Amino acid sequence: MSEVVGTHSPARAVAQVGRLRGWVRNPWAKARFLWVIALAYVGWTLLPVAIAVLFSFNAGRSLSAWQGFSTRWYIGDVNSVWENSELRAALAHTFLLSGLVMAIAVPIGTAFAIALSRWRGRVAKTTNFFVLFAFVTPELALAIALFLFFTNLIDAVGVGTGAQVLGLSVFELAYPVIIVRARLISLGTQYEEAAMDLGASAVGALRRVTLPLLTPAILASFAIMFASTIDNFIITRQLSIDASTQTIAIKIYSSARTGPLPSLNALASITLVSSTLAIGLAAYAYRRLSRSDPGRATPAVPPTVGV
Repeated sequence: MSEVVGTHSPARAVAQVGRLRGWVRNPWAKARFLWVIALAYVGWTLLPVAIAVLFSFNAGRSLSAWQGFSTRWYIGDVNSVWENSELRAALAHTFLLSGLVMAIAVPIGTAFAIALSRWRGRVAKTTNFFVLFAFVTPELALAIALFLFFTNLIDAVGVGTGAQVLGLSVFELAYPVIIVRARLISLGTQYEEAAMDLGASAVGALRRVTLPLLTPAILASFAIMFASTIDNFIITRQLSIDASTQTIAIKIYSSARTGPLPSLNALASITLVSSTLAIGLAAYAYRRLSRSDPGRATPAVPPTVGV
């Protein structure tokens, strides 16, 4: 027995030393306990949201005691989202702002990203810095600056829906610039150059080759911008003028400390479902469109690409 132990002990010791060295090189390689931390984090994050959504279906007016299942706070009650004119107006105004901001910022951001990817020199670097400046600037400082800008320098616009759309477009513009530029960097210029070698003009190659390849990034920009806009509070509140320009975030904030009803939970739940649905659809479309990604395969450029 001692001979067997003595025979296997050196090999076992060598194996243990090898495992120890591997752990020192990469201590996270087999850290199976990390999934516990991940699940705890997800649970801690989602639990308050789940409770808020649950009580949006409460049959009573309580936000702490469950009194049965009902959809009265969505539709059917005088204080429901559908029946209450203020809540309904806040919901409509929020989606209006989101649609207008996406229609303005995503095309401009996409064009800006394409221009920056082709622009070289110090001026290009400076311009790129200013594009990202709004993204890294504290939102409160940007909101105050926009308020002073629209009330003092461009007083013809003033505060209200127009100022909210322009202010949010400035703030959200960095999202499509970053996302589309990352996509352009991963694609490179070889596909556009191949299209021009086959007879396409620069505009034709951009329209027939580059823009279709940028579709996943553009869709992701739409989804992220939609979710960010409907959740924005600081800029929209600073540039709001009256109840007609209040968004969901402003309405929830102003009513949360004055005896709120579960209808506010319902309003927040609609926001959550809308943003989650937008992100989910964008992720699904991104995966579908990325199956033929040139980064995975190298398809030939069709000969009919010329203009």
